[in-house]
Amino acid sequence: MTRAVIGVIGNQYVIEDRYPVHAVGQMNSEAISGPAGCMPVMIPADPHFVSVDELLATCDGFLLTGGRPNVHPEEYGEAETEAHGAFDRARDAIALPLVRSCVERGQPVLGVCRGFQEMNVAMGGSLYPEIRDLPGRDNHRMPPDGTLEEQFALRHIVSFTPGGVFHRLLGAPEVLTNTLHGQGIKDVGTRVIVDGHAPDGTPEALYIDGAPGFAMGVQWHPEWNAQNDPVSRPIFAAFGDAARAWAHGGPRASARLSA
Repeated sequence: MTRAVIGVIGNQYVIEDRYPVHAVGQMNSEAISGPAGCMPVMIPADPHFVSVDELLATCDGFLLTGGRPNVHPEEYGEAETEAHGAFDRARDAIALPLVRSCVERGQPVLGVCRGFQEMNVAMGGSLYPEIRDLPGRDNHRMPPDGTLEEQFALRHIVSFTPGGVFHRLLGAPEVLTNTLHGQGIKDVGTRVIVDGHAPDGTPEALYIDGAPGFAMGVQWHPEWNAQNDPVSRPIFAAFGDAARAWAHGGPRASARLSA
């Protein structure tokens, strides 16, 4: 049986200061192939190589991954500062219109970390360049040292809206997650519903209100240990169900997750 196809949107990097590459983390492919039960296809997120229309016609759903580059602040009407960090303007040019198209069509889209932020910006929202600099906020960045297991270890609670989309999906009012991000949501985009928060108030889970299909995002990294983690697995399983429904003619499987 042919699996539903998930386009995995990654980032551009330069290896050894001279070799440009498009890359996605292996954990993302494992999560799509494993608990989502779909076929991952790495996408060179650059309008020189692909168009949004081509992607929509080729894939059944899209995973917007995390990564070091940030969404450029011009995309939400602010000037670039040193605090905004590195950028990937080519990915901005693909990912932001792709989110809007998926929301309009009901084509499944799942945002993770930067992808979570892209979903907010695509819908007209903005970002803080550095969460840890805000009064009362914690440092959500990846620990600089340690093994992968230590860096991706569960570090804080995310509390969901009682009876909301994530509460229903995960069957719990709060869960324990990792945290590996510097930026975060500032102004919430149109139709973006923040459905989960960290203890310091940082938005951690969202969905798009009224989207006819699966349109959800999380600020943490559920791709880590997704096959075994009781929080990650249901998210990717629901995403895979939605992609299979799309492949068979529509967004029916994700309709039950709408508010």
